Amino acid sequence: MTKKIKEFGTDLALVVVAVVWGVTFLPMAEALKSNGVFVILFWRFLISTLLMGLISIKFVKKFDPNSLKFGSLLGVFLFAGFALQTFALKYTFSSTVAFITGLNVVFVPFIVFLFFRQKVYVYSFIGAFLSAFGLYLLSDSELGFGRGEILSVLCAVAYSVHIIFTGVFVRKCELYQMVCMQFLVVTALCLFAALVFDTHSVLPVANYAFFKAVIITSVFATVFAFFVQSAMQRYTTPMKTALIFTFEPVSAGLFGYFVGGEILSSWQILGALLILIGIVISEVGSYYKSQKA
Repeated sequence: MTKKIKEFGTDLALVVVAVVWGVTFLPMAEALKSNGVFVILFWRFLISTLLMGLISIKFVKKFDPNSLKFGSLLGVFLFAGFALQTFALKYTFSSTVAFITGLNVVFVPFIVFLFFRQKVYVYSFIGAFLSAFGLYLLSDSELGFGRGEILSVLCAVAYSVHIIFTGVFVRKCELYQMVCMQFLVVTALCLFAALVFDTHSVLPVANYAFFKAVIITSVFATVFAFFVQSAMQRYTTPMKTALIFTFEPVSAGLFGYFVGGEILSSWQILGALLILIGIVISEVGSYYKSQKA
């Protein structure tokens, strides 16, 4: 019974994380209308680093070099994912970006096989095929994917790698230091990118959209969400984590439709549904087969 309660608590916590991430797509898209990608990300992760640093000082008892090493590597993956995703929001609907980003669930078993030689089941191939066709419909492009869709796919790959290696590293180091180092690396990379590629400055257009996006994302979608994700992945697998994170595109799509007024065509809605069906088939089928093996 205790094990079941722990599993339920872990799953529920990850669902909350997924919903929080989904809700943040729209405010980020609105803030990007007046600010550069890396300017927003710099302030988001600077605030997150400071908050996580204060928390770490209270709870960390001794220095752990593994946390710095693993946190730095995760920070690179996380920076890649956020940069690609935030750029994608400049070129297409937040709901579209969210659904395509959800493809990270389909990529996970293939990347796990690539790095760790774990078996890939036929359900993963079925899910990948359905999701790829859904992605084509969702892109709503006769000539292929648009810039926003391509960036979203690359973002999904980066997040897949991040989920997998978080599950590996979190069992080998001190949690608070690892998360804090991860945020610090993203902050430093965003600062460099803002100075080189963005506006050559990190001073934002300090309007309501900027403050709303930065506060919501830094406190809830970064400090809270990534700490909970890292903590909960000690008790579950990367594949199950990725499956639960399908709630992210669902909540983003609903939020974009009901709050942001984003309208998808009938074919795009069908594409989004095919992506979700493909994700569920891939993960539920593979999880069932792995339990039977």
